Amino acid sequence: MTASLSAAAAGFGTGLSLIVAIGAQNAFVLRQGIRRDAVLAVVGICALSDAALIALGVGGVGAVVVAWPGALTAVGWIGGAFLLGYGALAARRVVRPAGGALRTDGDAAGSRRRAVLTCLALTWLNPHVYLDTVFLLGSVAADRGELRWTFGLGAALASLVWFAALGFGGRLLGRFLARPSAWRVLDGLVATTMIALGALLIAGA
Repeated sequence: MTASLSAAAAGFGTGLSLIVAIGAQNAFVLRQGIRRDAVLAVVGICALSDAALIALGVGGVGAVVVAWPGALTAVGWIGGAFLLGYGALAARRVVRPAGGALRTDGDAAGSRRRAVLTCLALTWLNPHVYLDTVFLLGSVAADRGELRWTFGLGAALASLVWFAALGFGGRLLGRFLARPSAWRVLDGLVATTMIALGALLIAGA
């Protein structure tokens, strides 16, 4: 039970670190939340899409490792290097912020159908989402062995919590996330998590 909780918690932390970033998808979800426009549909699409991609990563990378145990070493080195790179970029933003913030202005979605289509495009046409959820999370999950699906469940839960917070708490979070200083704090947490996980992956390889 302790091992399962540890794997789920690690998955939650890793997933949250990869999801929390200034980007078009987060801005769109927050904007919909502030306007209270198709929030449930948008949050559901983002969370379910991430869950599907995480399952693909955990199952796909995990299957490779099971079929070829030597792949775990390669996955550990490659995944660890990516995580260290992500952590370094986040740390750089803390030291040298670009003055960015999560902007929520722009045209309204206009209709539920348009909001849904926009959300699907921002989610599935973003190449970074495949690197984050499929490869990176799949790589870290593979290191958990039999508990990789528990790790993946934690990551999927992190996605649901984050997007639900952005969508349904948009009016409260909008003021906070619109400040660049808030993102320095978040980037600091992301950098710490990513560098620690990257180092553990490489050490375990």
